[in-house]
Amino acid sequence: MAYLLLLLLQDHDGDQNNKDNLTVTQAGKTISSLNRKTHTLPVFPLLDMDKYNKWVSQLDRKTYKEPINARIGENEQTAPGQNGLRLNRSKFLKRYYEYLYSNGPASVEVPMYPVFPKVDAELLASLRSKQIGYYVTYFNSNNKDRSHNITLAAKAMDSAVVFPGETFSFNRVIGIRTTGNGYRRAGVIVRGELSEGVGGGICQVSSTLFNAVDRAGLEIVKRYSHSRHVPYVPPGRDATVSWGGPDFVFENAYNQPVLIRAFVGGGSMSVAIYSSDVIEFAPRRVPSMSNQLPEEIDDSTPTPANGKE
Repeated sequence: MAYLLLLLLQDHDGDQNNKDNLTVTQAGKTISSLNRKTHTLPVFPLLDMDKYNKWVSQLDRKTYKEPINARIGENEQTAPGQNGLRLNRSKFLKRYYEYLYSNGPASVEVPMYPVFPKVDAELLASLRSKQIGYYVTYFNSNNKDRSHNITLAAKAMDSAVVFPGETFSFNRVIGIRTTGNGYRRAGVIVRGELSEGVGGGICQVSSTLFNAVDRAGLEIVKRYSHSRHVPYVPPGRDATVSWGGPDFVFENAYNQPVLIRAFVGGGSMSVAIYSSDVIEFAPRRVPSMSNQLPEEIDDSTPTPANGKE
């Protein structure tokens, strides 16, 4: 009987605590709810900052909206960037204290501040004046799935800006190559035998980028070669990539940002590197590729290239 009474008292106390909860909302929707005792030390009303900060970090991740950089569209018109949003921790703490040292329930709409994109339309316009690197490779456009993968990866890196001192990671920018992200299984010929893999053709994109970047005199940080020659670039001029494996990475050691443009059409893949008209760059000589249509081959088995890894 005493045990049952204790349970009833605990339930009643829980209901009472729920009535005193702080409700956190975003755009009118509840994203969290807790009682003022949740983050206090045994000596009330001191706030346990470790517990509080862990909770606020979760709110920050839940409410964060990433800014979108400006891009150059297919018609060469610039699409403006969009601001993101981030939790204003100082304002939120003030409102949390107001709840903590009061009585009864409360509701707080998360205070946010704008996060501006790194690349805006004005910056893109300033970086389109001088071409410092260019490279083109060719492929069989009749292979629709492989052509689709090349086009998808090229669009992902088109309009990317690399600031002075920054590195560009192909895998990070392109993302994981899965059917859920739109990539297809692409058939390729390996010494007369047909092979398939999701994202087939991506290495032609990274290899084209490598040659354009190298021609522009940018610093190659990581590059891996295939275990056999690939026909879409001259021998030793390839850059194989795979998610969770080899990556192609370069650094912008110049004092001006650089802009990557990528184009696909008519059986060709081209990459151009641009910067501002005040950049002083040191181009390198890079052998061009024949415009003769190459035989398709498997490009999935990497070995480290000579040079930096």
